Amino acid sequence: MKAITIVQPWATLIALGEKHFETRSWATKHRGELAIHAGKKIDKDACDQPEIRAALVRHGYTADNLPTGAVLATCNLEDIYLINHHAEHMRLATSINEQGLIDEVFEGDEYAFGWYEEGRFAWKLSTLRKLPTPIPAKGQQGLWNWEGSHS
Repeated sequence: MKAITIVQPWATLIALGEKHFETRSWATKHRGELAIHAGKKIDKDACDQPEIRAALVRHGYTADNLPTGAVLATCNLEDIYLINHHAEHMRLATSINEQGLIDEVFEGDEYAFGWYEEGRFAWKLSTLRKLPTPIPAKGQQGLWNWEGSHS
Protein backbone atom coordinates (compact mmCIF):
# COMPACT_ATOMS: atom_id res chain seq x y z
CA MET A 1 0.00 0.00 0.00
CA LYS A 2 1.19 3.52 -0.74
CA ALA A 3 2.05 5.65 2.31
CA ILE A 4 2.85 9.27 3.01
CA THR A 5 4.87 10.66 5.89
CA ILE A 6 3.33 13.73 7.49
CA VAL A 7 4.79 15.97 10.20
CA GLN A 8 2.94 16.05 13.51
CA PRO A 9 0.38 17.31 14.52
CA TRP A 10 -1.13 17.00 11.03
CA ALA A 11 -0.77 13.21 10.83
CA THR A 12 -2.70 12.82 14.08
CA LEU A 13 -5.36 15.31 12.96
CA ILE A 14 -5.96 13.09 9.93
CA ALA A 15 -5.97 9.87 12.00
CA LEU A 16 -8.53 11.41 14.38
CA GLY A 17 -10.85 12.37 11.54
CA GLU A 18 -10.40 16.09 12.22
CA LYS A 19 -8.52 16.84 8.97
CA HIS A 20 -9.97 15.69 5.65
CA PHE A 21 -7.57 17.34 3.21
CA GLU A 22 -3.78 17.09 3.14
CA THR A 23 -2.24 20.08 1.37
CA ARG A 24 0.91 19.61 -0.68
CA SER A 25 3.01 21.50 -3.20
CA TRP A 26 2.72 18.53 -5.56
CA ALA A 27 0.05 16.26 -7.02
CA THR A 28 0.09 12.52 -7.66
CA LYS A 29 -1.76 10.22 -10.04
CA HIS A 30 -2.26 7.73 -7.20
CA ARG A 31 -5.84 7.20 -6.05
CA GLY A 32 -6.96 4.58 -3.56
CA GLU A 33 -5.58 3.25 -0.30
CA LEU A 34 -3.06 5.41 1.50
CA ALA A 35 -1.33 4.86 4.84
CA ILE A 36 -0.83 7.92 7.05
CA HIS A 37 2.61 7.85 8.66
CA ALA A 38 3.58 10.25 11.43
CA GLY A 39 7.12 11.46 10.91
CA LYS A 40 9.54 11.96 13.76
CA LYS A 41 9.20 15.74 13.66
CA ILE A 42 6.60 17.60 15.77
CA ASP A 43 5.86 21.21 14.89
CA LYS A 44 5.28 22.48 18.43
CA ASP A 45 4.39 25.98 17.22
CA ALA A 46 1.58 24.51 15.13
CA CYS A 47 0.36 22.57 18.17
CA ASP A 48 -0.12 25.93 19.92
CA GLN A 49 -2.42 27.33 17.22
CA PRO A 50 -5.90 27.59 18.80
CA GLU A 51 -7.79 25.38 16.30
CA ILE A 52 -5.12 22.70 16.27
CA ARG A 53 -4.67 22.74 20.04
CA ALA A 54 -8.46 22.47 20.57
CA ALA A 55 -8.76 19.53 18.14
CA LEU A 56 -5.88 17.68 19.82
CA VAL A 57 -7.21 18.33 23.34
CA ARG A 58 -10.64 16.94 22.34
CA HIS A 59 -8.87 13.61 21.84
CA GLY A 60 -6.44 13.79 24.78
CA TYR A 61 -3.34 14.88 22.85
CA THR A 62 -0.78 17.64 23.29
CA ALA A 63 2.54 18.32 21.58
CA ASP A 64 4.12 16.14 24.26
CA ASN A 65 2.25 12.88 23.62
CA LEU A 66 1.82 12.72 19.84
CA PRO A 67 2.98 9.42 18.31
CA THR A 68 5.95 9.65 15.95
CA GLY A 69 7.72 7.28 13.58
CA ALA A 70 4.61 5.16 13.05
CA VAL A 71 1.67 4.51 10.74
CA LEU A 72 -1.45 5.85 12.47
CA ALA A 73 -4.24 5.21 9.97
CA THR A 74 -5.19 4.22 6.48
CA CYS A 75 -7.59 6.07 4.24
CA ASN A 76 -8.62 6.47 0.65
CA LEU A 77 -7.00 9.19 -1.47
CA GLU A 78 -10.20 10.10 -3.26
CA ASP A 79 -9.21 13.10 -5.33
CA ILE A 80 -6.73 15.94 -5.67
CA TYR A 81 -7.75 19.58 -6.04
CA LEU A 82 -5.69 22.44 -7.41
CA ILE A 83 -6.07 25.48 -5.15
CA ASN A 84 -7.06 28.22 -7.56
CA HIS A 85 -8.40 30.94 -5.27
CA HIS A 86 -7.11 32.18 -1.94
CA ALA A 87 -9.30 34.44 0.15
CA GLU A 88 -9.60 35.01 3.86
CA HIS A 89 -12.86 33.09 4.34
CA MET A 90 -13.04 30.86 1.28
CA ARG A 91 -10.63 28.58 -0.46
CA LEU A 92 -11.83 27.30 -3.79
CA ALA A 93 -10.16 24.41 -5.50
CA THR A 94 -10.76 22.59 -8.74
CA SER A 95 -10.54 18.84 -9.08
CA ILE A 96 -7.92 17.64 -11.50
CA ASN A 97 -9.35 14.16 -11.89
CA GLU A 98 -10.21 12.59 -15.23
CA GLN A 99 -13.95 13.07 -14.70
CA GLY A 100 -13.74 16.77 -15.43
CA LEU A 101 -13.49 19.86 -13.29
CA ILE A 102 -15.30 19.87 -9.96
CA ASP A 103 -15.19 22.78 -7.52
CA GLU A 104 -14.76 22.25 -3.78
CA VAL A 105 -15.02 24.85 -1.03
CA PHE A 106 -13.08 24.17 2.16
CA GLU A 107 -14.86 25.10 5.38
CA GLY A 108 -14.42 24.95 9.14
CA ASP A 109 -11.12 24.07 10.75
CA GLU A 110 -9.71 22.80 7.44
CA TYR A 111 -8.42 26.39 7.00
CA ALA A 112 -6.24 26.07 10.09
CA PHE A 113 -5.20 22.50 9.29
CA GLY A 114 -3.67 23.13 5.86
CA TRP A 115 -1.76 25.50 3.63
CA TYR A 116 -4.35 26.68 1.09
CA GLU A 117 -2.23 28.95 -1.04
CA GLU A 118 -3.06 29.36 -4.71
CA GLY A 119 -1.14 26.84 -6.83
CA ARG A 120 -0.90 24.19 -4.10
CA PHE A 121 -2.88 20.93 -4.04
CA ALA A 122 -5.46 19.61 -1.59
CA TRP A 123 -5.61 15.83 -1.33
CA LYS A 124 -9.13 14.72 -0.37
CA LEU A 125 -8.96 11.84 2.12
CA SER A 126 -11.97 9.62 2.84
CA THR A 127 -12.85 6.25 4.38
CA LEU A 128 -10.52 6.80 7.33
CA ARG A 129 -9.50 3.75 9.37
CA LYS A 130 -7.56 4.68 12.52
CA LEU A 131 -5.29 1.83 13.60
CA PRO A 132 -5.91 0.49 17.13
CA THR A 133 -2.25 1.18 17.96
CA PRO A 134 0.40 2.98 15.90
CA ILE A 135 2.64 0.64 13.91
CA PRO A 136 6.32 1.69 13.99
CA ALA A 137 7.72 2.35 10.53
CA LYS A 138 10.48 4.37 8.94
CA GLY A 139 9.04 7.04 6.69
CA GLN A 140 10.29 8.54 3.46
CA GLN A 141 9.73 11.63 1.37
CA GLY A 142 7.03 11.48 -1.28
CA LEU A 143 4.80 8.44 -1.65
CA TRP A 144 6.40 5.18 -0.57
CA ASN A 145 5.37 1.54 -0.22
CA TRP A 146 4.35 0.37 3.23
CA GLU A 147 4.35 -3.39 3.69
CA GLY A 148 2.93 -3.43 7.24
CA SER A 149 -0.31 -4.93 8.43
CA HIS A 150 -3.33 -2.63 8.56
CA SER A 151 -5.92 -4.90 10.13
